[in-house]
Amino acid sequence: MQSQQFSEGVFAFLLLGIVVFSGILIALIFSKNRTGKMRHGEVLMFSAVTLGIVVAIIFGAMQMLGGYLF
Repeated sequence: MQSQQFSEGVFAFLLLGIVVFSGILIALIFSKNRTGKMRHGEVLMFSAVTLGIVVAIIFGAMQMLGGYLF
């Protein structure tokens, strides 16, 4: 499990998950069924989820640059 090929597979799976999760997040934010403006709690929630996505990308990229994805 410490091979470079395994790490690349995990990284590809991480990126695929991030793309799917980002798509769901964008679909929820720009939903046409939304009535009025977003509430303060929704803004905080979407901001936290977006920050988590960015941190996951940075974390995965740093580990791949270091050699292996854990």
